[in-house]
Order: sequence, then C-alpha cells, then structure tokens
Amino acid sequence: MKIKDSIIEYMGEESYRPMSLDDIMVSFDIDKSEKKRTEKILKDLEKEGRIIKNSKGLYGLPQHMDMIAGTIQGNEKGFGFFLRDDGEEDVFIPSSSMNGAMDGDRVILKLTRKNESRRKQEGEVVRILSRAVTKVIGRFEYNNNYGFVVADDKRMYYDVFIPKHAFNGAKNGCKVVAEITKYPQPRRNPEGCIVEILGNENDIETEIMAIIKTHDLNVEFPDKVMRQAESMTDKVTEEETRDRLDLTQENIVTIDGEDAKDFDDAVSVKKLDNGNYQLGVHIADVTHYVKEKSVIDKEAKKRGTSVYIPGRVIPMLPFKLSNGLCSLRPGEVRLTLSCIMEIDAKGDVLKYDIEESVIKSKERMTYNQVYSILEGNDKSLLERYNYLVNDFMLMKELATILHKKRLKGGSIEFEIPETSVILDEKGYPVDITKKERNMAHLIIEEFMLACNETIAEHAYWLRYPFIYRIHEDPDTEKLFEFNRFVSNFGLSIKGLASGKVHPRALQVLLDKVKDKPEEMVISNLLLRSLKQAKYSKEYFPHFALAVKYYTHFTSPIRRYPDLQIHRIIKDIINNRMNAKRIKFYDKILDKVAETSTKMERVAQVTERDCDDLEKAVYMKDKIGMVYEGVISGITHFGFFVELNNTVEGLVTLSSMKDDYYHYIEEQHILLGEHTKRIFNIGDKVRIKVSAVNVSRRQIDFSLDDE
Repeated sequence: MKIKDSIIEYMGEESYRPMSLDDIMVSFDIDKSEKKRTEKILKDLEKEGRIIKNSKGLYGLPQHMDMIAGTIQGNEKGFGFFLRDDGEEDVFIPSSSMNGAMDGDRVILKLTRKNESRRKQEGEVVRILSRAVTKVIGRFEYNNNYGFVVADDKRMYYDVFIPKHAFNGAKNGCKVVAEITKYPQPRRNPEGCIVEILGNENDIETEIMAIIKTHDLNVEFPDKVMRQAESMTDKVTEEETRDRLDLTQENIVTIDGEDAKDFDDAVSVKKLDNGNYQLGVHIADVTHYVKEKSVIDKEAKKRGTSVYIPGRVIPMLPFKLSNGLCSLRPGEVRLTLSCIMEIDAKGDVLKYDIEESVIKSKERMTYNQVYSILEGNDKSLLERYNYLVNDFMLMKELATILHKKRLKGGSIEFEIPETSVILDEKGYPVDITKKERNMAHLIIEEFMLACNETIAEHAYWLRYPFIYRIHEDPDTEKLFEFNRFVSNFGLSIKGLASGKVHPRALQVLLDKVKDKPEEMVISNLLLRSLKQAKYSKEYFPHFALAVKYYTHFTSPIRRYPDLQIHRIIKDIINNRMNAKRIKFYDKILDKVAETSTKMERVAQVTERDCDDLEKAVYMKDKIGMVYEGVISGITHFGFFVELNNTVEGLVTLSSMKDDYYHYIEEQHILLGEHTKRIFNIGDKVRIKVSAVNVSRRQIDFSLDDE
C-alpha cells in the first residue's frame, strides 16, 4: 500500500484524532531525516482535498471536521453550487460565502445548514485548494485610468480589473484574453493583464476563436509536430504492404457525410456459401505512421480528439495525416487494420479475424447517395454504381439484422436530432436545420458497433491491459427523480421499485412517447439522468448499449483511445505482448483513459457552444419574427421553447404580462395566479424573437398570443 493511502486509511479509523506532523511521523515510525518528505506528502494530500490542516496545525479527514472536498460551479449572480467528490447532493453557496472562489475551483467546504424540510443544504468555502481559471475571455471596457474584462462565460461572476499599464493595446469594446494576476478577495475583483486581442466583438470569427480559447484548445500544431508530419512520404510503398492481407481487389467503400475529409473506416459485405454474412470493417492503420512517444503521438494524446465545429475542424492529427496519408481515399492504396467477421442470420458473430491489411477503396460514398441507391429513386446513381448495388443491398440486410438483435437485447436509442448549420462563403449561417438520418447512417453505425464489440471481447478474454468504453449503471435516485417527472405524462419505469433497471425498460418508455410533443423533452431528460460514458482501463459493461464488452476502435484518426487500442491489438496479433509491454500498458492506460475522457467532454462543450453561437448569429436578424415551437423546459424564472430547427430560446416570467405565474416544481408547470393558465412541457406555443446576445449565445423569446 502506498504511503498516501496508508495515511488516509489511518485517519479514517474511528479512534483517530487530528494529529500534528510530528505525531504522524511517530505513529508511522518515520525517521526525523524524512520530515521534509513527509510534510510534502501531507501537503500533496491537502491539495488533493483528501485531508485538511486546521488552524492548530493538526491534520485529519475533512469529513471528520465537518468539512468536505469538491468543485465549485459558479453562477453569474455571484452564488455557486458545490459539487461533492463523494457524489452526494450538491450544496448551495450564497454569494457571501463564496470567499473568492470561482467556477471550477477545487475547495474545502464547511456545511452551514443541513437539509431542512424543503430547504437545500448550504455551505461556506473555507479553503481554496486549486484555481481552475487562469485566463478570462471577454469584452474589454475602459475609462481613462483603468479597465475591466466582462467575461463571456455566464458562470464567471467577476469582472476582471485591468490597470492602465496592462491594457497592452486593447481598444474599448474589443474581445480579449486576460490573464489573472491576482485572484478575488472580499470586496475586491480579480486583477489581470491583457495577453491577446482576438478582434471585434460580434464578429463571428472572433467569437469562435473566443470559444476555442475559453476551452484552452490549440488550433495550430507546434512546429516540431508539423515538421515530423511533412517529413513523411505521400505514398504507401511496396515494402510497407509486404506480409499484409491484400484486400485491394475487394469491393470496399467508405460511407460518410457530404463534408467529411478524414475517412478512417471502410466496409465490405459478402454472402458466404453457408448463408452467413462476411462483414469486413477496415480501419486506417494510423499507428504505422504515428509512432509511440513521437512528437505527433504526444500531441495527439494531449488533444485526445478532433473537434468538429461548423465550417471547420480542429484535428487531432495534422492534415497531412488525417486528410491525406491515413485517410482511406478512393483509388489509393492504404494500410489498414481489418476486423473480418462471420455473422449468422440472428446477428451473432460466429468467428472473426483481426489482421494488418492493405486496401484500395473503390468509392467514396455519401449517406445520401447510398440511401438513394437503396430506395432505387435515382437512376443515374444506380447506373454509376451498378457494380456495387448488390453490396449495398446486402449491407442493408445485415444492418437490419444487427439492429433488430441490438434492440432485442435492450439497447437504448435516443432520437435526439443533431443540428446542421449551413454557412455562406464568408462563414455566416444562412440556415439551421435538423440532420436527417437514414438507412445508410444505420448501416455504418451497426457495422462499427459490431466491430467495436468484437474487438473488446477479444481483448477481454485475453486479459491484457486495454481501454474499454464503459457506461456505468445509472444512479437510482436520479432515475426516481426522472420517474417522478414522467409520471406527469402517465408514464413510469418498469422495475424501478426493485432498484435494478434494465435498459430495455427505458427504451420501452421512449417508444411510448415517440412522435409526441413531449418526446424530445423526455429523451433529453433521460439522457441527463444517465451517467456519461467514459474510457476506462477497468472493465465494465455498457449500460445504454446493453452489451457486455465495448470499446472504441474504429476512429483512430480523430480519437486517441482508438489509436492506443490499435497499438495493443497489433502487439497481440504480432505476438509482441510480452511482460515488458504489459508492464508499460499497465503504467500508461489509466492516464490515457482519464485524459481522453476529459478531452472528449471539452470537445462536446466546445461543439455545443459553437452551435449555440451560430444559432444566435442566425437569429440576430430575426428579431420581431413569429415562430411556433414546443416548450422544452420549465424553471422558476420562465420556460424554454425549442423551434423546429433546434434553435432554443427563453421566455422569462418578467416578459409574461397577462398574469403572475407560479412554478409548481412537483408537476413541472407554470400556473397563472388569476387566469389559472397552465404551461406544460411539450405544449406548442407561438413566440416572437425579442432579443439576441451573440457573445452570450443567448436568445430571448416572448409569447405571441395574438
């Protein structure tokens, strides 16, 4: 057991009382010469929030001193919420008790009020363990002698004070990056200096860069990474293809979106003589080029994932690799890692081979092209791809079988539409629509799922170090809360009373609200009630997919876990998984999983923020226009309305002049005091666009009752 864990275990004993450094050294029989080292260990534990040192210099566990460790979630009004490390209920922190803490800070909290009837518990920040925010992005405003940066981030309560000598050329009203030099104190704002000028506020390019900077993403690659990428050959050599499974004559195609440029997966399907299907999933062999511990590999590990925002991508790998050498472009020889599965009519994988291979994709297909071919409604496409039509029909047949099996197993399908932003040549949004899904999307999804599941099970039974894609069972209390909400619609979760819910029960519920006004609201709320999927070295089944084994193997161009798994698989199939490699993977995989999960979250938030920005810009010239939408959420300050194009805005209570409305939390409704008018989630309403704040990505609606 490590010394840190031993200290925590010792302090957790019932008989333990807070001790000084010297007392702890005596208890653990530590020599006086090790005092500085022991003190450092205790300081590290303090920073982690695992122990606390009181005013008397005595150490103990926070919970034994009526204190808890966690993270601050800030609010623009100055108060905050304390997210506990132990996963218990969040704690409200009044603005007077924040004591200089900011959004994302790691802190020690003292509870000042426990749960009392309907009142939430409250607390006070007593110590800030670490600061999350070092830079603030926002609008610069100044008078003659000083200025302030007003943060774009709604969770940032403070304006950052900028002394005159720290303006560094910033002009009034421009968008800037300010580095914090002094953190807030009681009755004093944080202080900073301008380190970067992004451009004019409300310019879409400036606003996108502000979002990217907010999430600390790097658009450009370091010079040494670019030099290494540019030094690589443009062609696959004959020597590189030697000893690989030659699949260049097979009918292998890529199927992607219209705008895709990085093609990391290709597929093929055959009908075997025994009536079974042979499914080939062929994935770009990125690790052939991105060597372990190379500068490209280190940068890819840091980035974790590619980030896709309207009109652009922040790639995990330089374009020379992602859009070139590794991309499975049609008619070009490419190195791949193939998983070739034999699947029966029930959708069961009977046997499989995983091999280093070489392919030459026959065609670069789009989802819409394949769908049109399957529907037989475009004669020109049928003629152009005549030699592949039977293959596409087989793909549809097999995907339907796999999909049916997956649903039977209890897999949850969330029908939550994605936003499609149409940009003009200058990068401004000219239309916002829902992304349409069709059978071609289903084909690729089912084939990738089958491949990922097969690879995960293969690694699991070999018991080698691995990275799984896991989705833990949902928190029962959150499901009970969700169940209370859906009871307003006459729905309930089967089996919840027993404490063990099968994912099939949740899918049954979703099926009941399909195509109803409340479908999107319930789907979104259910999704938020479940835990987030993550990467893990430790095995755990995937709840939402209802499968025992799952991983991410099929996108090594844009996801680092997939790239890492390719290395593991290649070590396995080439008999290189010796004791040394096992020890190496055991050492690094926890960190790889942790970083990849973190960067996936960052990418998701960045993509959502950019979508919200595009929506705000699109709606800016729609002020005064009337639309019909659906109430998507109700709060104590108003309700949200989602339009058919996925744009969402807020109708505030203050804008509702016909009555005084009360929020009835148990029923999730707004009730008029005099008119008894009721607003429910899922209700259709007519709204007028009343205001748009592009920088805040905020759209305000008002009711149009005419």
